[in-house]
Amino acid sequence: MVRSANGDAMDPSLCSNALLRQAMRSLGQIYDEALAPAGLRATQHGLLANVARMGTPTMGELADALVMDLSGLGHTLKPLTRDGYLRLVPDARDRRARRVILTDLGRAKLGETTALWRGVQERFEAAFGPERAAELRAVHAVLASRAFRDRVAAGADPAEG
Repeated sequence: MVRSANGDAMDPSLCSNALLRQAMRSLGQIYDEALAPAGLRATQHGLLANVARMGTPTMGELADALVMDLSGLGHTLKPLTRDGYLRLVPDARDRRARRVILTDLGRAKLGETTALWRGVQERFEAAFGPERAAELRAVHAVLASRAFRDRVAAGADPAEG
C-alpha cells in the first residue's frame, strides 16, 4: 500500500488513479467547451473519429479500441444514433453482432468538430509544450494498453519494467 510521508494509509495526492481522473476531467472540460459550438462533447467527437478511422467496426471492436465495456458504449452511441450521425446494423456474417456505420450527416458533423478539435489541440500543445504533449500521449498509450492492464492484474515485478 502506498503511504504518505506521515505514514497515513491513503493520501489522495499519491493515488495515480485519482490524479489521472482529475486531469482527464479538467482536459475534458477544456475540449468540451471548445467543441460546444458544434453541439457535441469531446467524447462524441472521438467516437465519430474512431468509427471513421476503423470503417464499419462491430460494437465489440469499437468498445475494445476505446477501452470501454459494451454497455457504456451503447449508452454513448444513443444520442449519436438518435441524431443520425451513426447507424447500427446487423453484421452480415454474424447477425448477433452489430456494426457501427458513420452516416453522411455524421461525416459532416465530424468535419465540423475536427476543425474545432484542431484548434483546442494546438492550444493544448502550445500551453503544455509539444515535447511534453508527445510524451504524455506515449505514456497514456501504455496505460491504455491491454499488456499494461494484464501486467498490473498479474502483479508484475517492478524490476521487469
